[in-house]
Parts: sequence; C-alpha cells; structure tokens
Amino acid sequence: MEKRESLVSPKGRSIPHLFTDFLVVGSGVAALRCAIKLSEFGKVLLITKEKLIDSDTFEAQGGIAVAFSLNDSPQLHFEDTLKAGRGINNLEVVKILVERGKDKVEELVRWGAKFDVKGKTFHLTREGGHSRNRIIHAGGDATGREVSRVLISRLMVTPNISFMEFTFAIDLLVEEGVCRGVLAFHEKEGFIAIFSQKTILATGGVGQVYRETTNNRVITGDGIAMAYRAGCEITDMEFMQFHPTSLYIAGTSRLLISEAVRGEGGILRNKFGEPFMKKYHPEGDLAPRDVVTRGIFEEMVKTESTHVYLDATHLPYKKLKERFPNIIQACKDVGIDVKHSPIPVRPSAHYFVGGIKVNKFGETNLENLYACGECASSGLHGANRLASNSLIEGLVFGEIVGERAGSSLKKTTYLKRKIPYGEIFPEGSHLSLDLNDIKMSLKSLMARNVGIIREEESLNEAEKRIKFWSGYIMNREFFHPEGWELQNLLTIAYLIVKFAKIRKESRGVHYRSDYPEEKSSWKKHIVISKGKEVKIEKL
Repeated sequence: MEKRESLVSPKGRSIPHLFTDFLVVGSGVAALRCAIKLSEFGKVLLITKEKLIDSDTFEAQGGIAVAFSLNDSPQLHFEDTLKAGRGINNLEVVKILVERGKDKVEELVRWGAKFDVKGKTFHLTREGGHSRNRIIHAGGDATGREVSRVLISRLMVTPNISFMEFTFAIDLLVEEGVCRGVLAFHEKEGFIAIFSQKTILATGGVGQVYRETTNNRVITGDGIAMAYRAGCEITDMEFMQFHPTSLYIAGTSRLLISEAVRGEGGILRNKFGEPFMKKYHPEGDLAPRDVVTRGIFEEMVKTESTHVYLDATHLPYKKLKERFPNIIQACKDVGIDVKHSPIPVRPSAHYFVGGIKVNKFGETNLENLYACGECASSGLHGANRLASNSLIEGLVFGEIVGERAGSSLKKTTYLKRKIPYGEIFPEGSHLSLDLNDIKMSLKSLMARNVGIIREEESLNEAEKRIKFWSGYIMNREFFHPEGWELQNLLTIAYLIVKFAKIRKESRGVHYRSDYPEEKSSWKKHIVISKGKEVKIEKL
C-alpha cells in the first residue's frame, strides 16, 4: 500500500497527450464553480468520471445554509458551525464561508436559479444543529438538482471551457514535487495524458467504501487516493459523517430522507412508536447529526431492530407534498404512504469531513495542485459538518480556488513531456479475482467495524482484512475502472482505519466506545502523507 505511486504504467509515447491551462477533475458544485472562475484566466478542461450530472450535488436534497433572515446573522451561523465541529474548526475558513455565502446565493439567482420563496423572500427552514431557520431550498427537496442545472448551463455558455465525460482520472502526473496533470482513461479513446499548468481535484467524498450510503455510485474516493499516492498530505480521515435518516427497505438503495423533514416537525420513533431523541440530547430531533445518528443506532440496538421510523403523519399533507415532492414519490414507489404511515429509516454513510489537506485557498503541499469540495479538508467542518454547509462550501471555495489558481498562472512551455510512473507490480496478475465480491466484502467490513461506533479490537480486525485484500489487489495492474475503483477504495479504507486507531477519543462523528469521552488533549488534527511519519497538528 505504501509503495504504490501509480496504478498503471502504459508507455508514455504510445498514448495521446492533451495540454490545457487548467484541469478540473469532477462535476459537482465545487468543480463547476471553480471551472467557471478559472475561465477568466485561461483555457479550462473539466473531466468527469461519468456524466456531468453524476455527482452528489445533483442528488442533494436539503439546501443551502445562509443567514438571510432578519433574526439571523453570519456570526450566529459561525457559532453553529463551530458548535457542530466540536472545537477543531479552522476559524478563518469558517468566517470566510459565513460571510461570503449570501453573495454566492444571490449570484446563482442572477444566473437563473429558482429557489422556493414565501412572499417576497426565500422560504427558510431549519435543520439539526442550526439555531435559526436559514436553509434555502429549491423544488422542495431538489436543491442540488437546481444548483447543478444552473451551474452546468452557465458552464455550457462560458468561453474557454471544454469538458470530457466518461473520463476516469487514474493518477496525478508529478515531477519533483510539482503536479503536471493527470493520467486518465476515456471509455472510447483509452489512456490520455492530460498536462496542465494547474490541476484542481474536486472529486467528492468516499461514501461507496461503506455498504450503506446516500452517495452516488461514482463516489469511490478516487481524488483522495490518487493524491495520497502522489505524496499529498491527507488529514482528518477518521471523520465520516453518517446521515441519520436514509430510507430503509431491504434490497433497495439508501435514499436520503432530508433532515429538513425533521426541521418541519417530523418525529423519530422506535419500533414501539415511542419518540426517543430527547433521551440523547435536549434539542431532540433537531440535535446535531452525529448525536442523532448515534441516538438512532443505540435505539436500534436496544429494541433489536434494523431501523427506526420518521413520523410525519401529524403534519399537514399539503405542506409535505409542496416541500418534499421527491421524497413522497420515492416512498410511494416502495409502497409507503407518508400521509398515513411513518417512514422506516436508518443511518447511512453520507459526507466525508476528511480528505486532502488544503489551506484557505485550496492549495495542497504539491506545487500547482489544488483541491476543493468534499475531497478537500480545510478544517471548515471540524469534526462534524453542520447540515447544509456543503453546497455553500462548494460555491464559496470553488470560486476562491479558481481565483487563486487562475491569478497565479504563469504560462510556460512544457519542456518535459515525460510521464513519471512508479514500479510495475506483476505479482498476482495471473490470478482470477472476483472484484465485486471483494468490494462488497470491504463495504460490509467497513460498516461493521469502522462505522458509527468503533473500538480497538474491531479496528484491528478491519486493518488485518484490508491488508490481506490489498496483498492481492494493490500488487496487480488493472486496465479498467472497476479495478482502479477497488484499489482506491482499499486505499481509502486503509487510511480511515489508520486515522481512527490514532485518535483515541470520541469527537464529532468519530466515536470510540473504548474512549467515549472528548479529550482536550486531542484538540488537534492528524496529518499523514505516504512514506512519512504521522504529524499531529495542534490548533
């Protein structure tokens, strides 16, 4: 695992070479906003694993957290973000987010976004951890789809931007600590070396490393894994946020049931019909996500049940239908009438707080490499993301990263066109492996041993199994996305376990049953880069 620098080693002269000023990898909110900003400074190429709409942004239900109401303020939003983050947020980064959020929403409106209104103002709702109603939404529960629509439309008419769909970014091309671009694979063209003056990773999170996740199928941690292989500093990998409420129907995918349902008055009940969240937090159903998630988990254990229920039957159905049309239809598709029946729910892996270590400008420790969005970790979220802070993060820091990378562009000719590859690992190439079976086993292992509640013995078992699978998979060279995704997932799983073992306390979304208390001595961040000693950074 530690030795691997690249996943494939094709001959450099035998594959096409592309050249651009800026390369953006990804198609979520951060990638799109960054590409639009970069177009002001030069030519931009955006590549994405499947279609432009295949992102967690497109599927986001909740909304955008911004202080718009008269009884709200950026300062209150700032305080709520810190409270959720359990004391290890980067204060400067949080300040930037809450102060610039309003401008970014107004910009979307100018570009044609249609958010839900009440009278002449935005309709604002509340989610867990917020002290005010400040969640802006669109189409009831289709905010991400509207944000994606507007940004993709803007992208299409913006000069200097081109894009390639169905293009898998495999490895970063790095020479002497400087990022030169990526080695990619297009489903029809094959391998392509894309050289760029500046490379921006906006590849999303890691949700598919878990058995149950709200994430799109393409979210397999590719950007974080390739950055780690290339020598980037990685931080906060122990902080995986589980969304408390995803639809639980055996044999179906885990559809997110927006936190806003509880914000509108939905009540969590156990299998006996009893409300239970007040037992776990004074704010009850509107407690921060990490608290609600553990509360649901503990209630499932106590009642020996696979799920709990989210009850909205007491709420006006007309209001529910206007506010949550997609959720109501999804429930109807599986035989649930929310007007008369509660929704069976359980937690699922949702948002990844950790990732590629960046500063407030999205700069990594590799020259000319930037990261933004969920794959980046600036300290914004601390140990737990406040609900609906992710879309606004992508808007604010996507633009900031674009400005930083664009304004620092110094066009040079590519004197070196060498593609630097690591060792070739032929061992195991003759073996016939069921990659899907290993992937599903890995996802189950992570859910069982490295999920909502963790402890040393289960983490050690997970580490042992991951190393065993890696012995077969990481020492093999694949020439298709299925193999690369599994290698990336193994790398991500390895890092999550390693970080989780180091942090011997419970903080935010990282809960250790053998170290259940939050410790002041652990008010710090863990930073790891390949082949180097672990760094512990105090605030």
